[in-house]
Amino acid sequence: MSDSRTERQEAVEQLYHQLLPLLGEDPDREGLVKTPRRVARAWLELTRGYDEDPVAILRSALFNETYHQMVVVRDIEFYSLCEHHLLPFFGKVHIAYIPNGQITGLSKLARIVDTFSHRLQVQERMTQEIAHCIEDALNPQGVMVVVEARHLCMQMRGVQKQGAVTTTMHHIGAFEHAETRQEFLHLIGSGLGSSAL
Repeated sequence: MSDSRTERQEAVEQLYHQLLPLLGEDPDREGLVKTPRRVARAWLELTRGYDEDPVAILRSALFNETYHQMVVVRDIEFYSLCEHHLLPFFGKVHIAYIPNGQITGLSKLARIVDTFSHRLQVQERMTQEIAHCIEDALNPQGVMVVVEARHLCMQMRGVQKQGAVTTTMHHIGAFEHAETRQEFLHLIGSGLGSSAL
């Protein structure tokens, strides 16, 4: 672990050691003695996306190809933290792009989802960030991203609606055309139908 990362972990650990008494707990209780350290390590893992460059990830596996049809990667699982309550939201990301002379390794699309989701997020912004990252790295004819997620800030607290699923989408270029969007939604098996047009 680098000195900077060690310093960050120690700082977060101290904060959680101070937090436990404020919640009514004894930080020296057997079950909690190592909790601040565990939580600090978890936070650094859950926010590692700040240390990664998603455009560089995509550009690390660029290939020249004359393929000009839709490339779709669906059901990319993700876990993120809502920046409003620091509670998890999680679900699936579906990505489509139409190449413009270059493609990227398919695993890189999943990697950038991990990068953006491992930051404090709101689903709306994350959806746009993924789409614009692909646009910046590949200069495709078009990009579309659909994210479907459950938010624990809605399920554990507040309105406590257990079955609520939030869907966001962002489209660029060729996906501005309703027919192209509908083709993508059909491919991912979405129930969004004509409402997405």
